Amino acid sequence: MVRHYQLYLIEDEFAAHYFGRERMFFQLFQEHDKAEGELKFITNKQITYITKSIEVLKIHNLIQKQLGKKKGFRAEHGTYSIELSGKLSTAKLKVYQDLITIEASGSYEAETIFFEVLRKCESSFMALDLDHQRFGWLKPIKERKYV
Repeated sequence: MVRHYQLYLIEDEFAAHYFGRERMFFQLFQEHDKAEGELKFITNKQITYITKSIEVLKIHNLIQKQLGKKKGFRAEHGTYSIELSGKLSTAKLKVYQDLITIEASGSYEAETIFFEVLRKCESSFMALDLDHQRFGWLKPIKERKYV
């Protein structure tokens, strides 16, 4: 079974305001995924409003630095992949300006490695698995310090 994740950086004010109501984010992204025409346009505007652009270069540098020497890690044409223990766990990551995608199969080990690296660099990554209705913060908000 292949898992597809979309990771978005949520603006801090929305992340804080909707704490505990993460399902609302999920529903918006799910609606956008299924929408067509006018509704697609509207949901896209909403998503653009609540998300921040991803600092692509920063993410590339971080992944290379943290995982560059890891066994099973490969980087080619801007796609990163991790294959662990004889293909029992694999994950591929791609970085875009508005989101990061991860495609994973097998055990959760490989995708967890990517999640761990990403949660260190930004506090408001929301991960969504639309196919399996799973979603959540890479870094739980209760760990964050708001001043």
